[in-house]
Amino acid sequence: MREADIRGDRTLRASDRPAAGGQRGDYAERFQSALSRNGRGSLWPGKPRMAGIVPPAGIADANRWPVSGGREYTSGGGHSDGGVVRPFGVGQYSRGLSFNQFIAPDGYSWWYFDALSEDGSHGLTLIAFIGSVFSPYYALARRRGTASPLNHCAVNVALYGPRGQRWAMTERPRASVQRFSQALKIGPSMLSWDGNMLKVEIDEVTAPLPSRIRGEIRLYPTSLSGEQISLDPDGRHQWCPIAPCSHVEVDLKQPAIRWSGPGYMDANTGGGPLEDSFSGWNWSRAKIHRDTAVIYDVTPREGDDLSIALRFSPAGRTDAFDPPPRRRLPATGWRVGRETRADETCQPRVRRTLEDGPFYARSLLSTRILGEDVTAIHESLSLDRFKSGLVKAMLPFRMPRWPL
Repeated sequence: MREADIRGDRTLRASDRPAAGGQRGDYAERFQSALSRNGRGSLWPGKPRMAGIVPPAGIADANRWPVSGGREYTSGGGHSDGGVVRPFGVGQYSRGLSFNQFIAPDGYSWWYFDALSEDGSHGLTLIAFIGSVFSPYYALARRRGTASPLNHCAVNVALYGPRGQRWAMTERPRASVQRFSQALKIGPSMLSWDGNMLKVEIDEVTAPLPSRIRGEIRLYPTSLSGEQISLDPDGRHQWCPIAPCSHVEVDLKQPAIRWSGPGYMDANTGGGPLEDSFSGWNWSRAKIHRDTAVIYDVTPREGDDLSIALRFSPAGRTDAFDPPPRRRLPATGWRVGRETRADETCQPRVRRTLEDGPFYARSLLSTRILGEDVTAIHESLSLDRFKSGLVKAMLPFRMPRWPL
């Protein structure tokens, strides 16, 4: 990336933060409309949005589940100021996970979590997709007309360790998908929420060389966030940091692995293809003491870049901070550009490239954020690359669809 390619960005800022240790309640007013760097107006004007739950017929609405430790944090009854941070209409994720919300035709929802073992030797990422955004089959279906996201679902699981890695992502059609307010089953794998813990029962086969990933992963949030952040001016694409501070336990039978460590969970949802609205993004999260810091730089097709920098506490408090300066990282083997942010005096270092694909990279960084030396999980996404017909032609070898 040339220096001229780094454009001015819009920044999410905080105001009137509560005192340290203060209770999380009606705090929507802590976030003022983020201002562009030139100071000419709000980041994304107006358009408060609701993200209600639409249960399938015969399924009751979700109960008000407690979170770990008996605490329940809602987004409060405050007003929306039209900025990028808006509470969910019914406090959807502040009350517990749900998987049956409405998803527009050609749209998507995904639930992502990652974790690192306490000793740093093992890691994993897991993403459950309804409307698999990187699916060549879904892209082809959209070219033929309006497509159903439920006909293009997948569970992507990646394991990293001293003996190498395993990666699986098999797309499934509608007939292989069941979803309820508290559970989502895609093929043989299933996610279920019991009020305190997300359990993932994994049974997937890697590609292109087949091996099995089978076992159980459990994620325990310390609190749940009801935040919803628009990634584009029209509010078509939303990011929801559900459980930034979590504990994860891994118990796999194949391969035989057991470990535990700090984890993170979020969700994204949208009303159309990512590549139509964005050219790419860089995202990272790092554990700072007991807190989690997330930095999210989004490059839209139109308008200025969006930069989000948030710090989450285990008790549920959310604070925005000024994004640190941009730092370039070495390009991947596929020449995907990588960029992150770090404190003024720090030059981040790529400790390990976990995933290196033609349009996507996941990396482990050594960096410094908010004055602390940290290990960060980082991802770079090039949607310009993903739009390439050649790239889409390569994907079925790594992401098969079964049954066709």
